[in-house]
Amino acid sequence: MIFHPLILALIVASGLTSFLVLYASVFGAQILGRWDLRSGSEAQLGLERKTYLISTLLAFVFTFELLSLFLFIFTADRLHTFFVGAMCAAGTLHVNAFGYPALLLKAINFVLAGTWLILNAADIRGYDYPLTKKKYAYLLALAPLILAETALQTAFFLKMKPDITTSCCGSLFGASGGSVAADLASLPVAPMKAVFGLSLLLTLASGFYFLLKGRGGSLFAALSGVNLIVSLLAILSFISIYFYELPSHHCPFCILQKEYGFLGYPIYLAVLGGGICGLGVGVLNPFRKVTSLAAVMPSLQRKLALAAVISLLVFAALVIHRLAVSNLNLP
Repeated sequence: MIFHPLILALIVASGLTSFLVLYASVFGAQILGRWDLRSGSEAQLGLERKTYLISTLLAFVFTFELLSLFLFIFTADRLHTFFVGAMCAAGTLHVNAFGYPALLLKAINFVLAGTWLILNAADIRGYDYPLTKKKYAYLLALAPLILAETALQTAFFLKMKPDITTSCCGSLFGASGGSVAADLASLPVAPMKAVFGLSLLLTLASGFYFLLKGRGGSLFAALSGVNLIVSLLAILSFISIYFYELPSHHCPFCILQKEYGFLGYPIYLAVLGGGICGLGVGVLNPFRKVTSLAAVMPSLQRKLALAAVISLLVFAALVIHRLAVSNLNLP
């Protein structure tokens, strides 16, 4: 199965990503130790020329990192037909011990890579690149996670055997699943609806307040982070069952399939995109008073807040529409 085109694409791209991140990390260590804009030395000028090239390269690398999460899930869904018992990506990811850890780490890196891109976007807007050391320190912290993701993903695909019998999503996310995912899927519907609605409303309200007043960025970022987690739990707990119209079917992957109009992709994109943009407002908040960024930071934060609010409104519209048209009636 290793020669499946999608698997090969993911393995090669992931390996290349790890190599480039590792190379950039070595350069980042030099930046942390030797970067000094007050110096006109030849070494400093060399670092300045090189950092522009590497930052541009990393922007492409981390953009692919964002896309690779959805490609990974799409690949897992496409491969489910090779395994007895699998009905969607849930079964494919369960064929060995590396599938779900790889997915979890890819999701974490999705958020971290997104916030790095935001930090980099702010840095290149300053004439003196004021966040250079900070973004490379962030890169050094992120690099081990990228390498671990590559290792887990590669192990997942290499250990994949087509003669394996796996579990279906009904048993993995059902009440008797006996796993953390099953326990989360079993969260009571009515309280989860209330928590989800409150979280979404508070996040949107804080986002609109920031857009209007230019204040409360840290609060909006904190609420965006909480809402990201709550929204994912809500998809697992009750949103998914309104798609399937089965109160016992909590699979977060089947909504990605053709039978449900591939609506899972815009839903997850809106949730994750809104979360990253909202968190990005908070990431940039401490640097509002940096001299070279003072003129551009408010505009950049407002754009992020607007993108976050629009993403959450799209997510809310998709969820409300599904709840309204579904034949499933729950309190």
